[in-house]
Amino acid sequence: MKILKFGGTSVGTVDSIRALLHILEQEKDPERPVVVLSAFSGVTNQLIDIAEKARQEQDYTADLKSIENRHFDMVRALLPVTAQNPVFSKLTIYFNQLEDILQSVAVLKELSPQTRDLILSFGERCSTFTISHIAKQYFRDVLAVDGSEYIKTDAAFGNARVNTGLTELLIQDFYRSHKACLLFVTGFISSTEDGRITTLGRGGSDYTASIWGSSLAAEEIQIWTDVNGMLTADPRIVEKAFSLKELSYTEAMELSYFGAKVVYPPTMTPAFLKKIPIVIKNTFNPEFEGTYIRPITQPSDLPIKGISSINDVTILNLSGSGMVGKSGFSGRLFSLLSREQINVILITQSSSEHSITFAVKPEDALKALKMINKEFELELQTNKLEYPSLESNLSVIAIVGENMRHTPGMSARLFNALGRNGVNVRAIAQGSSEYNISVILAKDDLSKAVNAVHDAFFSQLKKTLHVFCLGTGNIGKTLFSQLYSQMPYLAQHNDLEVKVMGISNSRKMHLSMEGLDLSAWESTLEEYSEKADLPLFVKRMRAMNLPNCVFVDNTASEEPVAFYEQVLKSSISVVTCNKIGNSGDYSQYLAFKKAARTFGVDFYYETNVGAGLPIIRTLRDLMLSGDEISRIEAILSGTISYIFNNFKGDRKFHDVVREAQEKGFTEPDPRDDLNGKDFMRKMLILARDAGYQMEAADVSIENMLPASCMAATSVAEFYTELESNASYFEQLKNQAEAEGKVLRYIGKLENGKVEITLQTVDESHPFYMMSGSDNIISFTTNRYAQRPMVVKGPGAGAEVTAAGVFADIINIGKR
Repeated sequence: MKILKFGGTSVGTVDSIRALLHILEQEKDPERPVVVLSAFSGVTNQLIDIAEKARQEQDYTADLKSIENRHFDMVRALLPVTAQNPVFSKLTIYFNQLEDILQSVAVLKELSPQTRDLILSFGERCSTFTISHIAKQYFRDVLAVDGSEYIKTDAAFGNARVNTGLTELLIQDFYRSHKACLLFVTGFISSTEDGRITTLGRGGSDYTASIWGSSLAAEEIQIWTDVNGMLTADPRIVEKAFSLKELSYTEAMELSYFGAKVVYPPTMTPAFLKKIPIVIKNTFNPEFEGTYIRPITQPSDLPIKGISSINDVTILNLSGSGMVGKSGFSGRLFSLLSREQINVILITQSSSEHSITFAVKPEDALKALKMINKEFELELQTNKLEYPSLESNLSVIAIVGENMRHTPGMSARLFNALGRNGVNVRAIAQGSSEYNISVILAKDDLSKAVNAVHDAFFSQLKKTLHVFCLGTGNIGKTLFSQLYSQMPYLAQHNDLEVKVMGISNSRKMHLSMEGLDLSAWESTLEEYSEKADLPLFVKRMRAMNLPNCVFVDNTASEEPVAFYEQVLKSSISVVTCNKIGNSGDYSQYLAFKKAARTFGVDFYYETNVGAGLPIIRTLRDLMLSGDEISRIEAILSGTISYIFNNFKGDRKFHDVVREAQEKGFTEPDPRDDLNGKDFMRKMLILARDAGYQMEAADVSIENMLPASCMAATSVAEFYTELESNASYFEQLKNQAEAEGKVLRYIGKLENGKVEITLQTVDESHPFYMMSGSDNIISFTTNRYAQRPMVVKGPGAGAEVTAAGVFADIINIGKR
C-alpha cells in the first residue's frame, strides 16, 4: 500500500481538489492508500495571524469569517445540496470551538505555545473533514481520521518529538481494524499521551505521511505538491532549473535542510530507517513520473544534484585569544544555544581556533547574542573574548551531491562562478563527507549567485549572457542582426544564450528584466523607451544584479568611457569598439586593465584596431607565450588604404578621395581620416598592449596633406585645395612608380618608438599588394624573425566590426 500526502496548494481550490480525487481514482493497488492532508493553502498562516491579533486584542472576526466561508464555498461547489448540511454542521462546530479559544486568548492576553498549537490544528481538521465528505461521492468506505489521536509526542509544543514506539503500535492497531476504508488523515497535528494537541513543525504534514508510511511498512510515500518533483534549484530564482529523476536520502536531506521547500527535512528519517522510497509528484501534472528519493541511486553524470538556498540568515562572529586551546569551549557555546532551542544553520571555525562564525535565523539572533554575552560575561570583561558581532541581510547557498566527493575541482568551479560575478563570500562550510559546500553571502546577491552557480555546474544547459548595449548606429544595428540570426547556432553548438537586457542611443533607452526581442528592438525602443540618460542606464544595469553581464559600447563617444572602470568594478565585463578609452591617458588605460583583473571580468576591445581582424588577440597571445616583439608595421586606416590602393594610373588624388567619401569609407569631413589621428590611436593601443608606457604625444605623425588643405574652412574648400595641389600628389605617385614602388601610409613600432609616415614600398614588401580598404599588420618577433607574421583583411565596415564585437561577447561566454 501507499501513503499519499497532499500539500496546501493541492487542496487549495475547487480544481485542485478535483485533481486530487482524479489521482485517487487512478490508484489500482489491492490495498487502498492512506491519504494525508494539509490545511487549505494559506490557512495556517491566517490562523497564526488571527491568534496574534487575539493576543493583542485586535479585531480578527473578518479574518476568521473568511476562513469559514472558504470551507463553506468548497462544500457548495463540490457536494450536492442534499449532502451539504451534515458537513456545514460539523464545520460550524469546529469554527465555534475555534472562536471560543480565540476569545479566551483575547481575555487572558496570552498565547502559549500549547494554545497556539491547538488553534493551528483546526486548519487540518477542517480540510480533512471537508475533503473526506467530498470523496464519499466518489469512493466507498471513506473515513476521516484525526491523526493527533495516533501520533504521540512529548510536550514540546510547536515542534514536538515523536514517541516512535507508541505511535507505531497505535497506527498499526488502528489500520488493522480499518484497512478496508479509504483513510483521510490530518497532517501536521499530534498529541501528548494525555491528549493535549501538539504540532510537528512547519511542513509537518510530510512528517505525518512518513510516520504512517514507516509504521505500516508502505511500498512508497508520495508527496504531492505543485512542482515537478525536486528541481536543481528554486524555479522562482532560476528559470532553467530542471527536475531530477532521483536523489539519495542524504542528498535530499541536505537540499531540504538548506531551503528546498518541496519536502520537510524530518520527513526523511522514518522513511530512511525503513528504506521506504519517497516520491515527489505534481498534483497538476500527474503524468510526471516524479523524483524518487531512495537509499541507493543509479550512477549520475551530474557533478552536483542541486543548489539550495536559505533566503535570510544572520551570522554571529565570536573571536578572542580565550578560545585558543580551550577544550570544551565549542561544546559550551553550542550547548547554550541548544538549551535555548536556537537552531544553528551553519558553523565555521578558523584553524587557529581564534574565531567561530555561525548562522542562525534572524529572529533568533538577538536572543543568541544576549545569551552568549551572559554565558561568557567573565571572558568578555577580562578581554579574553571580544564582544560578539552580528551581521544581517545575508543568505546561504549550498551545492549538494554525492558525486562531489569523487570529482576534483568542485570548490574551484563554485568560487570561480561567484568571483566572476562579484559575489563576496562571507563564510564557508564543507563537511568531511564532501556532499555539501555551503557559503554565506549578501542577501542582495542571492539570485545572481544561484543563477551563476547553476550555469557553472549544469553544462548540459545553455549558459546565459546578459548584454547591455550602447549605440544603435550601423555597428549596433548590424550586431543585433547578427545576434538574432545566430541564436539557434549558439544554442546548438555553443550551449550559449545571449539576452540583450538593455539598449541605449543618444536619444532613447530601454531596459527590461525579461530581455528585448531582437526581431523588434527598434519598435520596442521607439514605443517603450524613455529619454536617454547614461548614468541612469548604468545605475539600473548594476541594480538588476544579473549574473554573467556584458556592457557593450558601440559608440564613438567619450561619455561611455567615463563609466568603464565603474562597470568593471561591478563585476561586469566590457566589450568596446570605441577607441577613445584605450587611447586616452595611459593611467586610464591601466585603470581599465587593473579593474578587469582585480574583479575577475573581461575587458575586450579587439575592434579598436583593424575592425574584426584578430590583431589584438594575436598580439596578446604572442606576449602570453613569452615571445618578444621586435617590430610592428601596419596599415590600419581603411580609408587611407583605399585611397592609396586606387591612386594609380591616370587617377587624380582628389577624385579618389571623393570616391572614398561617396562609398562611405570616410567621415563626413575626410580630413578626420587623412590627418592620421585615428591611425595614431590604433598604433598607440598596440604599443601599450606590447608593453610600452606611452602617451598620444609620443606618437610621431607625418602629415600627408599640404598645410593649405588642412587649413580649409569647409569640406568644399578642402576639395578645392586638393585640386589646386594636384601636382604635389602627382609628383609623389610618379616618383614611386618610376622606382617600381607604391605609396603606403605606414605605422611602425620599433625600439619603443611609434611613427606614422608616408612611404614607398616595392614588391618585396608585404604591404605592396593591397586592394580595397584592406588593413594589414606584420609582427616581427624573436620567433618570427626571418618571416614576419602577417594579418590582412577588411579593416573597416559595419559587418566586420560588428562581427568582431560579436566574437568578443562569445569569448566572454566561453569563459
